[in-house]
Amino acid sequence: MPRIMVLRERGAGETRVSATPETVKAFVRTGFEVVVEAGAGDQAALSDADFEAAGARIGGAADIPGADILLAVAPLPADAVASMREGAILITHVTPDQNLPLVKALADKKVSTLAMELIPRISRAQSMDSLSSQANLAGYKAVLVGASRSPRMFPLMMTAAGTIRPAQVVVLGAGVAGLQAIATARRLGAIVEVSDVRPAAKEQVESLGAKFIPLPESLTSEGTGGYARAMTDEEAAQQRAIVRERLIKADLVVTTALVPGRPAPKLIDDETLQAMKPGSLIVDIAASRGGNTTQTKDNEDVVVGGVTIVGASNLAAQMAVDASALYARNLKALVELIAPKAEIKLDLEDEIVAGALLTYEGQVRHVPTAQLLQGGA
Repeated sequence: MPRIMVLRERGAGETRVSATPETVKAFVRTGFEVVVEAGAGDQAALSDADFEAAGARIGGAADIPGADILLAVAPLPADAVASMREGAILITHVTPDQNLPLVKALADKKVSTLAMELIPRISRAQSMDSLSSQANLAGYKAVLVGASRSPRMFPLMMTAAGTIRPAQVVVLGAGVAGLQAIATARRLGAIVEVSDVRPAAKEQVESLGAKFIPLPESLTSEGTGGYARAMTDEEAAQQRAIVRERLIKADLVVTTALVPGRPAPKLIDDETLQAMKPGSLIVDIAASRGGNTTQTKDNEDVVVGGVTIVGASNLAAQMAVDASALYARNLKALVELIAPKAEIKLDLEDEIVAGALLTYEGQVRHVPTAQLLQGGA
């Protein structure tokens, strides 16, 4: 009987788990043995007993060599690969350009790695798209973090003591996280303005009741997979100048702009930070990629001239119960693709498998990552 193993997360601050009793039951029904590493769900309010009741066996590191498929949320430490068997399949987020030693260890061990961030953004893969499922939660949480820490109320309020005007919120980037941030800020009663270089974003932004900040046609463009393309330094400077007048009036700014495989674009420079209102906040979801401001530090607060920049790259982990439920369903859909009826087969002709397959039979198949490894050799 093929074995799926649910690994306990080892990274600091990672509270999510890669399976739930719901998905464990589905795996067992399909014909898998499921082993859950002890304590894997503790921080997501899922006990070992919950997993046992769903049909899993609670195990430990000694069970890793016998696993055919290993599930995780975050990149593993490179030394965690040593006990995996050759030919095993690891499904997790890898962030390969930032974790080259891990990629090399996986290739050397001949582990087949399906990197969740490499899942193609096509309609057939929507149920497996963990970047979207987790970004949705992050956009929601970013606004709540900003609202809870802001010295201002968000909605318009008329009282006997006078009227409180609604808060001004600016969202930079109208992808999945940005759209959810817009919707959440609007529900709280804020006035929301949004900047994005992709022309297609305008209609989505306006449908949520926000104002789209217009950019010259020369600055509008779209990259692959629905992301914005990387701008030149001159283009980025033009965009910053246009958005700056909105930022200096904002009470909260949520920044979400990312370009796959590259540092986050710097959308807010030192000059703009100094011009912003004291007491305003920036919640920077792109912090793990260097952030969208020149002063962002991941998982830290930085205060610049009275403006607080919250480096918040893993906001989904602050909602571990729902984040785990969504992510586990993403993994379930992918496992069903590669192992229908518990018969494991990696079909390299399948667009989803081919796109997500980072390492296979000792090779790094993802070309950009392979080039990075060669450049560092």
